Amino acid sequence: MTILVTGATGTVGTQVVAQLARRGADIRALVRDPAKAKLPAGVAVAQGEMLDVDSMRAALAGVDTLFLLNAVVPDEFTQALVTLNLAREAGIGRIVYLSVIHSDVYADVPHFAGKHAVERMIEQTGLHATVLRPAYFMNNDVGVKDAVFGHGVYPMPVGDRGLAMVDVRDIGEIAALALLKRARAPAPLPFERFNLVGPDLLTGGAIAGIWSDVLGRPVVHAGNDTAAFEQTLRRFAPAWMAYDMRKMADRFQSDGMVPEAGDVERLTGMLGRPLRSYRDLAREVVAGG
Repeated sequence: MTILVTGATGTVGTQVVAQLARRGADIRALVRDPAKAKLPAGVAVAQGEMLDVDSMRAALAGVDTLFLLNAVVPDEFTQALVTLNLAREAGIGRIVYLSVIHSDVYADVPHFAGKHAVERMIEQTGLHATVLRPAYFMNNDVGVKDAVFGHGVYPMPVGDRGLAMVDVRDIGEIAALALLKRARAPAPLPFERFNLVGPDLLTGGAIAGIWSDVLGRPVVHAGNDTAAFEQTLRRFAPAWMAYDMRKMADRFQSDGMVPEAGDVERLTGMLGRPLRSYRDLAREVVAGG
């Protein structure tokens, strides 16, 4: 029983590998540069990239279960289809795919629309898979702590409809549990899909309020100007990515990221504990400076 983890050294992949290793799984991690990969002891390394067909065939050889995670890149959709087709050719019938919540709703957001197309491919080709649909990663907000700490401003245009932000550590643990459930089943399990969310529906004002409470001083929300958000991102990211993120923020305003009935209860039951909250994360960030 070997599980191949793509994106193994990224934000979510690192958590998935750690959770699988903690449970004694036989793990193979797909990495571009093995010399730079920091992985738990005992994790096998497969060097390759998802658009390199030969390296992917080698990485998938002898694998029973696949965790497919794609970074937000221009060719994300092609990467996913190539990998899934190669997995099918290799006879791999146990797959967990990391999509995104409301991939079918945010139809004008490039990386959401791409993930929804991958979901359709999985269903239409009859692959036995669990599709995980996480909401916005609350851990992304660690990157704006300088604005919060130094200027008393929460800058993200998350809107007023509410986002059920989820902690990446919960995503990693749930993904590991889903992988092991499929890997250990006597036969491939049916297709399933469910959301990964946090315990609270958060607006920009609510998040600013949490930071105010945790820091003991006022923090205000900067507002929901998505055009300004795009221009800020262009200082650090390619123009196409900044625009993609701006379109996502536009949908935050119009639709939010609202869980379905029973989402929180299902995830709590899987984990056997409460989901991590944004307040928990804020306290950790403050404690760590």
